[in-house]
Amino acid sequence: MRERYAVIGNPIEQSKSPFIHGEFARACGQQIEYDRILGPVGGFVASVDAFRAQGGLGMNVTAPFKLDACAYCTELSLDARLAGAVNAMKFEGKRVLGQNFDGVGLVRDLQVNLNMPLVGKRVLIVGAGGASRGALLPLLACAPAELVVVNRTLNKASELVDIARLHVPAQAQASQVQGVGYADLQDRAFDVVLHATSAGLSGQMPPLANSVFAPRALAYDLTYGKGLTPFLRLARDAGVSNLADGVGMLAEQAAEAFTWWRGVRPDTAQLIRQLTVPLT
Repeated sequence: MRERYAVIGNPIEQSKSPFIHGEFARACGQQIEYDRILGPVGGFVASVDAFRAQGGLGMNVTAPFKLDACAYCTELSLDARLAGAVNAMKFEGKRVLGQNFDGVGLVRDLQVNLNMPLVGKRVLIVGAGGASRGALLPLLACAPAELVVVNRTLNKASELVDIARLHVPAQAQASQVQGVGYADLQDRAFDVVLHATSAGLSGQMPPLANSVFAPRALAYDLTYGKGLTPFLRLARDAGVSNLADGVGMLAEQAAEAFTWWRGVRPDTAQLIRQLTVPLT
């Protein structure tokens, strides 16, 4: 009998996780079954309990259940605690282990797939929501020269930075981590600009000046499969030629979960090629 895993969300039919983990399993010679589970709003606990009772060993978690998963877990990684959200769970008897692999997946995509080492770089994160929370500690661990979080509501950016300093004070100080408002970005340029809000998909772009993009900067949108998003179009029009979306992050965070569950790391290069949508 194949060991069972699944992804839970609502809606869920759009999830690429079954395809991704199916490809990983075939490449690594792993015999697993991986399903989609449509969790009723308000019914997360019952859905997960039922899956565990049927022998399920682990789950990926997508919207809107990442906060529910955080509350459900009995043990959380540091990244999951900082993000306040869980995107992967492992079931070991009564123990429910929770991880947030988004930040690790982002960093691996930046440094390995896109050949953008972050040490000594000036990094700007646009937005202070859950995606930024999940990315903060892994980014800081790469020792950038600066890590700046910009948000329309300054208090949210400052709160996120304060939380990071509590967990990694030495890294935070060395990297000059800051939370700022958009007006504070005047005359500042960054080597890596990460767009981590959902507003751009509706055309509501944050007020970023062309000057935030340093020469040879990388503009990276954490969304994926949407082509040239408003943020990436803004960067292109500012003269940035190094553009990327989050398809590599999607693949890498899935690979982290697969490795955590199965003890073998899949290669992601072919999968990323399969999932990539041209940025046009």
